[in-house]
Amino acid sequence: MVGRWTGRGSRGASPSRRGRARILRTQHQSSVRARTLSHSSNSTSSASAILRIVADRSEGERLAADEIESLLKAKPDAALGLATGGTMTGLYDELSRRHAAGRVSFARAKGFNLDEYLGLAPADPRSFAAYMRASLLERVDFAPGAARLPRGDAPDAGAESKGWEEAIAAAGGIDLQLLGIGRNGHIGFNEPGSARDSRTRVVELDDTTRADAAAGFGSLELVPRQAITAGVATILDSRRILLLAFGRSKASIVRRMLRGPVGPECPASWLQGIGHALVVVDREAAAEL
Repeated sequence: MVGRWTGRGSRGASPSRRGRARILRTQHQSSVRARTLSHSSNSTSSASAILRIVADRSEGERLAADEIESLLKAKPDAALGLATGGTMTGLYDELSRRHAAGRVSFARAKGFNLDEYLGLAPADPRSFAAYMRASLLERVDFAPGAARLPRGDAPDAGAESKGWEEAIAAAGGIDLQLLGIGRNGHIGFNEPGSARDSRTRVVELDDTTRADAAAGFGSLELVPRQAITAGVATILDSRRILLLAFGRSKASIVRRMLRGPVGPECPASWLQGIGHALVVVDREAAAEL
């Protein structure tokens, strides 16, 4: 079944049914486009995440871009769950190149980012809103207002969180959710301890998360202590999930995510029981599997 990922039919599977992720090793010499995964409506996946090991980061970014390009051609008004961070930079560069070449359009698509630091306005250069503008939104053709992030400066963060869930529901749900993974196993800002049934909410940021963000803020003391994030359940409700992890520094947490116990101590481990999740890692990130 290599090269086929429908992302349907296993939504919300119980962790008690988890299997080990199926390892689908790509052939370095073969074309990434030839391995584009199917978007058909007939599921062939069991209730376990699919693991795709690629030769290097560039190949993984091209594979992910193929998935998004294929989805937008099949469903131009798709709702994309977008993510931030260093893992996404190369993917957004690849999508921008394809847009410039006329291969992909976001003109009818919608975008919903996972999270934002609490207290930061969209104009703040340290915000995820600023990252998204520079990395993708100003380089492709999303309609004005079609790609959104939670407002970190919302006067009522609780109401903002509730409204975020409502906006996703009004869009018909997320068709494809992009994810990275933090060193502590977080997805979005769902830090260790996050329940599987959690929804969009304000969270306290883990010390590891804040330390990793310190360089972008100038010092640890300047990193916000809270954020608004889509919840674990919000993420798992997506029709398809595409998680990317690259580099040797991610090897340990990739092993915990796919081979460790399922539970809130490693929020990404909830993907083990999700048949509509594809995990793409390079050889370095797969070193401990």
